[in-house]
Amino acid sequence: MTDDDETLRQHEPGHDLHLEHEDPTIRVLHRIIRVAVKVLAVLMVMVIVWGIGDVVFVLYQRVTEPPFMLLQISDILATFGAFLAVLIAIEIFINISMYLSTNVIPVRLVVATALMAISRKVIIFDYERITPHYIYGTASVVLALGITYWLITRRN
Repeated sequence: MTDDDETLRQHEPGHDLHLEHEDPTIRVLHRIIRVAVKVLAVLMVMVIVWGIGDVVFVLYQRVTEPPFMLLQISDILATFGAFLAVLIAIEIFINISMYLSTNVIPVRLVVATALMAISRKVIIFDYERITPHYIYGTASVVLALGITYWLITRRN
């Protein structure tokens, strides 16, 4: 690999936090950012555990209220939303972990996480309260993310 190839590779997206940077100030700043990302990873694990506890608690509350052991459709949708929120948090944690281990932003995983998040939103829509413009806007975001994901995976 020539020096020009290495310079180009370092300026690709996601290759910006090299700990071997020639400028010592930048190296220190990169280390600070990596520590910050590790703190975010720890906080995300705490959010995941808290979210699981919340899902269990809400499900327990819904099942123990009269009528016992029966869930309404709204209860099921709220539970789905809580489950998906935890799964999205896990995906974000995986993004953070991959970033820490490779110094590369996993674009395909980020887009997939965004698709999951917007899908969660669609699943828990309250169609009696939202406007058609909101639905059209959400559909546009889903379409754009779907096309983006397709283009990214097609390239590979």
